[in-house]
Amino acid sequence: MTSPDTIPSHITGYPNVAFGGYVAGLVASRSDAETVRVDFQAAVPVGVPVRLEEKVTVTPGRLRHEAPEMPTWNQAQAATEAYLAQLRVHPQPFDCYGCAPMAVGKGIRLFPGPVPGRNLVAAAWVPDVELAGKTGTLPPEIVWSALDCPGGWAGVRLADTGPGLVTAALTAKLLHEVRAGERHISWAWVLDKHDRKVSVGVALATAEGKICARAEAVWVKPRIASTTAQFRDARRGNGQT
Repeated sequence: MTSPDTIPSHITGYPNVAFGGYVAGLVASRSDAETVRVDFQAAVPVGVPVRLEEKVTVTPGRLRHEAPEMPTWNQAQAATEAYLAQLRVHPQPFDCYGCAPMAVGKGIRLFPGPVPGRNLVAAAWVPDVELAGKTGTLPPEIVWSALDCPGGWAGVRLADTGPGLVTAALTAKLLHEVRAGERHISWAWVLDKHDRKVSVGVALATAEGKICARAEAVWVKPRIASTTAQFRDARRGNGQT
């Protein structure tokens, strides 16, 4: 059995709950599979030692859909600026490690907004150097984090789910290294929606068009807002019991 992990207290998606993409990236990095699927069984707390294998399941995965054409840098930048403008009018009620304007180094600061004329959300993203290791390359847990929030926002903005979605499953394949300080584009789209569940695709590429990572995810809107109920509903929404 692996040793417990302690997720730092600032790496949250919802208050006191570890950010799903970060957790998924940590456990996926321990798998030998090229494409990894992580299913969330229960909430992962922050700031305390926890055995992640008791909270998630990790299996070889498969990406079933191709990515649509990447938006341009200018389109992604405009989407990010629109997202931030909306935040100034309606601030988030809590800090999300993925998509809140947290201090540099305290979040990945990826801000996806709708792309006019396309069924996409996108973000222009230059990863902060504080997120990288000594080589300047982002570790897997940060790359997986960048594949998380865009999918949720695709559900909210494109499938009209409303706020409050949780990540039930995240499947990803890392293709090329992601370098801090360099321009990247993230984009996400809806694959399917049924009742409270929405399936999405996500891609991350350099501004020049080299695909660095791709993902597919299942997001669920819980019936009850408590943390325990969120993850119980997420399992049921993903066909688990």
